[in-house]
Amino acid sequence: QVQLVESGGGLVQPGGSLRLSCAASGSIFSIDAMGWFRQAPGKEREFVGFIAWISGSTYYADSVKGRFTISRDNAKNTVYLQMNSLKSEDTAVYYCAARSPGGSRWQPSTYNYWGQGTQVTVSS
Repeated sequence: QVQLVESGGGLVQPGGSLRLSCAASGSIFSIDAMGWFRQAPGKEREFVGFIAWISGSTYYADSVKGRFTISRDNAKNTVYLQMNSLKSEDTAVYYCAARSPGGSRWQPSTYNYWGQGTQVTVSS
């Protein structure tokens, strides 16, 4: 079992920045990748990006590429989502998730463990 605790959401103006954190505990050794997803009201859960747990390689959705950055601190078992140049369409509940090896890393169905979600609102 892996437990994930998110923090860092809030209200920010368009063009602003926000950093989300996701602290993992439990069976860390089983993690293949950590992903970030988001879900806006009335919409399906959307892939944002992931970071491979061992190599640290990252991959992003086109909608956030160049604006969002995922990083990790292995000593703290924590993954971060740095969000810059935020737009109103980035407003959503953001979730971090962890997965074991297997399947596509951008598919939410391949993730075994999920954080509680944190609200990000981009508005003036």
